[in-house]
Amino acid sequence: MAFVAYNSRDLRHKSVFGSSASGEKIWFCVLMPRDMGVSAVYLVTSKDGGENNWIRLDWKSTDGITEWWGVEYSFDESGLFFYHFEFDAPYGRGKIFLNSAGMGEFSDSGRRWQQTVYSPDFKTPDKFKGGVMYQIFPDRFYYSGKSKKNVPSDRKIHKSWSDGVKWRCGSDGKYRNDDYFCGDLNGIKEKLDYLKDMGVTCLYLNPIFEAHSNHRYNTADYMKIDPLLGTNPDFVSLCKDAEKHGISIILDGVFSHTGDDSIYFNKENRYDSVGAYNSQSSVYYPWYTFEHWNDKYKSWWGFTTLPETNETDENYCEFITGKNGVVRNWLRAGASGFRLDVADELPDSFIEKIRSALKAEKPDALLIGEVWEDASNKFSMGTRRRYLAGNELDSVMNYPFRDAVISFMLDSIAENFNEKILTVVENYPPQTLDVLMNSLGTHDTERIFSVLGGINAENRDREWQSTACLDEKQRESALRKLKCAAVLQFTLPGIPCVYYGDEIPLEGCKDPFNRAPFKWNENKLLYNTYKELAKIRREHESLARGKFVSISAMLGCVAYARECENDSVMVICNMNPHDINYYLPPERQSYTGLSGAEIINNSVAVRAESAVILSRKSGNGKKT
Repeated sequence: MAFVAYNSRDLRHKSVFGSSASGEKIWFCVLMPRDMGVSAVYLVTSKDGGENNWIRLDWKSTDGITEWWGVEYSFDESGLFFYHFEFDAPYGRGKIFLNSAGMGEFSDSGRRWQQTVYSPDFKTPDKFKGGVMYQIFPDRFYYSGKSKKNVPSDRKIHKSWSDGVKWRCGSDGKYRNDDYFCGDLNGIKEKLDYLKDMGVTCLYLNPIFEAHSNHRYNTADYMKIDPLLGTNPDFVSLCKDAEKHGISIILDGVFSHTGDDSIYFNKENRYDSVGAYNSQSSVYYPWYTFEHWNDKYKSWWGFTTLPETNETDENYCEFITGKNGVVRNWLRAGASGFRLDVADELPDSFIEKIRSALKAEKPDALLIGEVWEDASNKFSMGTRRRYLAGNELDSVMNYPFRDAVISFMLDSIAENFNEKILTVVENYPPQTLDVLMNSLGTHDTERIFSVLGGINAENRDREWQSTACLDEKQRESALRKLKCAAVLQFTLPGIPCVYYGDEIPLEGCKDPFNRAPFKWNENKLLYNTYKELAKIRREHESLARGKFVSISAMLGCVAYARECENDSVMVICNMNPHDINYYLPPERQSYTGLSGAEIINNSVAVRAESAVILSRKSGNGKKT
């Protein structure tokens, strides 16, 4: 085994695991071979992009073969820092960098360790921790049957809930999300008992404001519920009933762009307003960026139907974040937070204003950002982002966890899974970890059941995707794997988010096939699985706020624990094609099994492609 000079995940080397608050004292300790004759060791830190700062370590102790050097140090401001170590030896200056195995090694160059430093007053809302989120694509969840008023006449309405989704391009070769199944807010309201029984405590709704597509990411009026979904009073009523069921509602905030067919732009002249497309004297003109008025303007990813907004415009910011702005208006109506669409395309200053508005209106409201990569070190808009420093987002959509879980389900490489999880846990503030949005599938990804069954839609056209489905053998395999994935999803740090229909489970490739109507008449094969996992979450404080402890990761099997002062949950997931007996380490032998798991002679039988959950309460080895 190679000599390890420094391991940031070992409390002997670093007294605080992971990120830290500004001003928090941390012991950094380096282990050196005594025969190297080291005379000095330095901690070399720098704020992201800044100059290096050398801090000399003190000699601490020796066993005659190795010696410890250490120093107590604190990062005095929030932000992203990087560090490595240097030392003086008889042959000159040596350096210690991070190697590919996550350990410190002697090298002239390499990766530096990351230290995320957040504001000491950074808090995330407690009411969401330990809960279960459920994502709804409103047009496709449930239709109440109630008639609607003021629905635009140009909408294409399906005659039957069982119709297939429209997927063919129009005569102009373009695909438009312009078919509707009429799912509505009253339909969601009618299913609150169903959702509560499954253990759901929070709903995340894809956009519900007036817009002229079924996905509604092309907002037409931020202050009005889309008429096919209902009315503003219908939303207030839904929130009140949801609250009675113990369910909060998170809305989709699409603020980086609007629709071209909107009050604000009005390219299609649908509205009586004078939009930015209609006149340069429009009050909305400064909201957009025209290269040449009115036929050439900045649009989201080049889609001219989605003109980008100018989030630095004072009037636009006031409209979204002001006292009577969009954010505070819908929080007053009953919402409990927002998920920010494409957060990496919103300026930091704008996100800060959204957070200020949100917390001023409801201190316990939740602000989640759509970020696909590691949000702690994300680089976008020409700068390093400050999402998690304490004055922007509470949390993010946790796509790195999703990637880790899916890869493990498909390739059984436990070591890779463990490293991906530990990287996020180490880089994110603990407050953020508690409220991470942990999805296995969303409206932007293939259905998790199809993915785990082996369907790969990459580089496949919509015609191929329209007929792609699992055979019986694939479905059986996918069901086993999805049950395993659900255990991981419900027990890793954060809040599990079930995409509507995963409990059936629905199949589907990319948009629009991942957005099919919910099949209410089908047996819901995973409903009881999610219900049981939600119950376990409610009963174990460690799954709400507990630290993550990696126990083992090898030979197709991972084991980890979530621990807090009086409660601990242990998970063992075996992705081998054969059963195993997992021997519990001595310090874990006081656990008891949950959901039928049995411990015999200090070992647990774990079937092929399955997972078990163990628990220990009161910190004394006795289950209470």
